[in-house]
Amino acid sequence: MDAKSSATDAKPAAVDAKTAAAVAAAEAAGPSTGESVRIDSWIWSVRLVKTRSIGATACRGGHVRVNGERVKPAYAVRVGDEVRLRHEGRERVVVVKRLIRKRVGAPVAVQCYIDNSPPPPPRETVAAAGIRDRGTGRPTKRDRREMERLRGLGAGPGGPSGGGFAAQGRPGDRDPSGGRGRPNGR
Repeated sequence: MDAKSSATDAKPAAVDAKTAAAVAAAEAAGPSTGESVRIDSWIWSVRLVKTRSIGATACRGGHVRVNGERVKPAYAVRVGDEVRLRHEGRERVVVVKRLIRKRVGAPVAVQCYIDNSPPPPPRETVAAAGIRDRGTGRPTKRDRREMERLRGLGAGPGGPSGGGFAAQGRPGDRDPSGGRGRPNGR
């Protein structure tokens, strides 16, 4: 049993050693004393956004705030700044602990900031409407009407959506022009 316990104790230490080595490499690649890092580059480096261009677009769109103020992509972020990012329907609130320029792995990235974000909304709250079983083919007219009713788009027969007999006539009724689309049956 002692051999097993020592083997399991060594495994977390090895993982921590790898993370520590990665942190050291990230700090070495980071800015030297007195230099700064662009906000779009930093939020990409710590994996808050997938690409740097998405980070720059978020800054230009006013979705990134540093210490409560909207910032441009070239804003120089410093240690201790509070960064608020609205991305993919969620707000992330982080405090900068470390400045890095290059993208790092997730275990290293979480050590570069303090996450004060509210928890994400549960997945069950978003109901998927209109999902059909695979292989059932195209929806019929009845299926489409049912999906519209579930989504709240259609008003039903005789409503503003044009459904019902009053707007469309009965299936066997003929057009007063003789059914040819010409006036007076000509």
